[in-house]
Amino acid sequence: MDFETLVRERRSIRGYKPDPVPKEVIQEIIEIAKGAPSSMNTQPWFFHVITGEPLDRIRRGNTERMLAGAEVQREIPVRGGYEGIHRQRQIEVAVQLFEAMGIARDDKDRRQDWVMRGFRQFDAPVSIVMTYDKSLEPATISHFDLGAVTYGLVLAAWTRGLGTVINGQGIMQSAVVREHAKIPDWQVIMTCIAMGYPNDEFSANEVKSRRTPNDEIVTFTGFDED
Repeated sequence: MDFETLVRERRSIRGYKPDPVPKEVIQEIIEIAKGAPSSMNTQPWFFHVITGEPLDRIRRGNTERMLAGAEVQREIPVRGGYEGIHRQRQIEVAVQLFEAMGIARDDKDRRQDWVMRGFRQFDAPVSIVMTYDKSLEPATISHFDLGAVTYGLVLAAWTRGLGTVINGQGIMQSAVVREHAKIPDWQVIMTCIAMGYPNDEFSANEVKSRRTPNDEIVTFTGFDED
């Protein structure tokens, strides 16, 4: 498909078929994603692709620790919560998802189950953990570069019939991820990407988050006025 159609059609997938994803297909996707730009050609990214029993161990460890009230162990600085317009946008997509799934506002059990799905990396058959070299810290520019390569990855996956969702919940307990994915100490865990073939019967997969109109976020300077 052409690029514009690809960008407009891609959406985050939160329900997957159990079908395994061939290693060769993932290799192709990563090869394409590596075409992303990076500062000074540093290419600071590493891709840790996990499936099967190691991924199941990560799901269990992440979920058990979060349910037990363990403190979040993210390896990059994160906010405790969003405010203002950013919080409004977060709520808007949550409303879209809950409406699609038929989860009522007062249904605490199903809302909790939804949160647990995130900790389980949405039960996807594959997780790709994104890391960078710790020697690059403070790593604001590397974070930018990993964002670029991650977007390239999710677009490339879509062209091959694979869905993804970029999922910070899946690495809430980074020590668990590091252990079972065998990530070396000199790399920093930034985020993970759930990947698999979309389950067409999972209602939330039809949700496409709305985008802010240009007139609210774009300014033009130095252009001739009509």
